[in-house]
Amino acid sequence: MPRPKPPTACANLDEVRAEIDRIDRDIVAALGRRRGYVHAAARFKTDEASVRAPERLAAMIAERRRWAEAAELPPDLVEHLFRDLVAAFTALELADWHSAPDC
Repeated sequence: MPRPKPPTACANLDEVRAEIDRIDRDIVAALGRRRGYVHAAARFKTDEASVRAPERLAAMIAERRRWAEAAELPPDLVEHLFRDLVAAFTALELADWHSAPDC
């Protein structure tokens, strides 16, 4: 597999799009790995409130905003993305939790 090309080394729009596709493929793979951990977390939750974990969400969002600033990304953008991501994964985790044998 060829190495990623820096944005400034792209000679045309096709090369830019190919690199964006490579990044998106990596993001999807990372989401798949994240899903595995969300599924595993459901085993340790005792009720729906512990699945939703609003205090964990608040702390996580604050940390992601700091990461965004360090990466020179708009913190509001990163917060929005993670809120949507966590909402979707929370729905999956709730389904996992409800389907657990000792739920």
